[in-house]
Amino acid sequence: MWEQIRANKRNSILLLMLMAAVLGLLGWFIGSAVSPDPMAGIFGLVVALIVWMILAMVSFSSGDAIFLAASKATPVTKSVHPQLFNVVEEMAIAAQLPMPKIYIINDPAPNAFATGRSPQSASLAVTAGLLGRLSRDELQGVVGHEMSHILHRDILFVTIAGVMLGAITLLSEIFLRSMFYSSMGRRYSSRGSRGGQAQAIMLVIAIIAAILAPIMATLLYFALSRRREYLADAGSARLTRYPEGLASALEKISQNTTPLAVANKVTAPMYIVNPLQKEGMKLSDLTSTHPPISQRVKILRGMAGASFADYSDAFKTATKHTTPIPSSAIKEETIQIRSASQQPPISAKNQHRNIGDIMQRTASFSFVNCSCGLKLKIPPNFKAGEVQCPRCGQMLTI
Repeated sequence: MWEQIRANKRNSILLLMLMAAVLGLLGWFIGSAVSPDPMAGIFGLVVALIVWMILAMVSFSSGDAIFLAASKATPVTKSVHPQLFNVVEEMAIAAQLPMPKIYIINDPAPNAFATGRSPQSASLAVTAGLLGRLSRDELQGVVGHEMSHILHRDILFVTIAGVMLGAITLLSEIFLRSMFYSSMGRRYSSRGSRGGQAQAIMLVIAIIAAILAPIMATLLYFALSRRREYLADAGSARLTRYPEGLASALEKISQNTTPLAVANKVTAPMYIVNPLQKEGMKLSDLTSTHPPISQRVKILRGMAGASFADYSDAFKTATKHTTPIPSSAIKEETIQIRSASQQPPISAKNQHRNIGDIMQRTASFSFVNCSCGLKLKIPPNFKAGEVQCPRCGQMLTI
């Protein structure tokens, strides 16, 4: 996959330059609209480029930390969810990558994402809802997908895109909101001079630019993101040797109707499934950051083996389009699909219970089992060293 890794590095640089151009033009239009001084546009451009340079440094130095904090992701130890750590270790070994830092997002909606500047500084975040709903094979498929993003160097691309898109959106919203709370428009409209009319025209252009800039930046990112998702699906099938695991997980995630409270327009493209997809909307929406779920599932279930070549064949059969798999990867031999793990299905009641337990463990609750069979869940602010079982009255050490 060296072709894809090199392409993603190139795309990261290209995206950085194009986002700088969009941000610079937006700054120039806003500066020209705010003041009739001919140098105001240049001043706005300079300010925008300074913001771009600062954000570029932030993206490379701590962009992943910003996304994790925005998503309210909590770092966890193996004791919180041993199976998750076991699966991540398996996928890291299969991908020949360092073990990423593991986070849990205390939210009942199922989803996951990976972030970081490089495989050495990567982080993997999953929601409590995902862990509570998925079987081991399905969880392995999701983790394999995110590990493939790390392997393909997608995480730097997503980090840069998210920070830059956030900057453009923020600058646009600040300017547009200021129009509603100031008398700028009335001042310009009251001027009868030719200069005043020109300034009013620049104000209108700046407003249009502020509306279109976030849309242009978003579409720019969308144009480069869907291919990444297909490649990560193919990578997951190859790492797990079980395409059905990811296919089944994608179906479960897409059927969820619980909104992901911590997601927003900037962080949404990072997740394995678009967390902002509204109920009743088609998942094939052209403005989606992700390919249609039904199409991704169809491709995975059409694979005769678990190699990139098998995914390429299934992709062409399902979509009638050119394969997204680089030519160097298609040359590898077919990998036989393994058998499914023998696991009983998780009932809806157990799913709900699992999600609650995971959220409480992540929030540092202590679990104490009484000999009468009752499980006590002790909040972290409980300071006593013992607690009485409400069923049998026995005093239990915490």
